[in-house]
Amino acid sequence: MSETRTANKALVIGGGIAGPVTALALHEAGIEAVVYEAYGSSAEGVGGTFMTASNGLAALAAVGLEAEVAAIGQPVGRMVIEDARGGVLAEFPEVSGRVMRRAELYAVLQRRLRQVGVPVRYAKRLVGVEERTTGITARFADGTTADGDLLIGADGTRSAVRGLIDADAPGPQYTGLIGVGGYSTHRLDGPRAAGESIHFAQGAWAFFGYWALRDGAGTAWFSNIPRPEQLTPEQARAVSREDWLALARERHAEDLPAREVLAAADEASVEVFPRLEIMPSVPHWYRDRMVLVGDSVHAPSNSSGQGVSLAVESAVELARCLAGQPDLARALAAYEAARRPVVEAVAAKAAVVNGQKAGAGA
Repeated sequence: MSETRTANKALVIGGGIAGPVTALALHEAGIEAVVYEAYGSSAEGVGGTFMTASNGLAALAAVGLEAEVAAIGQPVGRMVIEDARGGVLAEFPEVSGRVMRRAELYAVLQRRLRQVGVPVRYAKRLVGVEERTTGITARFADGTTADGDLLIGADGTRSAVRGLIDADAPGPQYTGLIGVGGYSTHRLDGPRAAGESIHFAQGAWAFFGYWALRDGAGTAWFSNIPRPEQLTPEQARAVSREDWLALARERHAEDLPAREVLAAADEASVEVFPRLEIMPSVPHWYRDRMVLVGDSVHAPSNSSGQGVSLAVESAVELARCLAGQPDLARALAAYEAARRPVVEAVAAKAAVVNGQKAGAGA
């Protein structure tokens, strides 16, 4: 290992959003990185819509993606909190961020990985590690192995790396909500039609979010619907888009403008997200030559509007600490010290909002 770096090569487990950003940040810091994805192919075109806040945009700019990210999604400059009938309760006129589809950001990241020469290995499901004083070896389900100086778990709320760091680590907790979303041909009017406004309303039976699409093309929408029992992805897929849309319409039958938006919703665009989960406080973010980043260690739920932003921010901070500290233990300790207070404060606020959403209509 060089005298100026804590690690020369990192094995990044997880090829979603946090993993590629981590790999790019490490590359910027002069540390070799390889991304290992459990699934057999890329996730092009997969995923819903989220907001990346200003801190997340800054982190993406730090890995050279400012222009690419500015070209996707649409800007948000104003947030409006409404009641169930569309009355304005509060306005935040200086919100800064972008709403984008996960697939858009994923494609940007994959292109940049190819451009800078960071490899992505598919069908590499981590099953174990072998640790040494001089390095770490990852073992995959297909019988192959990989050697590095550091193994980074960017493998989501159901992280395998988290269990290897601490067998007693907590797992994700269901929020009591499912997500349904899509697009509508309904055109908002008045102040709601402003292209940079995003609106949130606690309806009589579910929480509703919406915003006008660019060029007056219609409205994007989502609903967080209370459901005591969590569905598996397979169970969610077994329900038709028509039935999910019917459920959203039923839950928002008394709400405006949700009722109007959903009346003109495009059934083919409807997506469901049954795993709206949060991560409780994780006692151990790292051990020896393993460390966690993104949802594997902090997932504050979609209510925060910060899930992706915190993940990419942590990825950049981890690379900064690895490049700036004299040894690995100090680098990982500095990373946790910088990020834990930030993410746990966001998670605490989001937990309050989740409770309010889950209790809607009770």
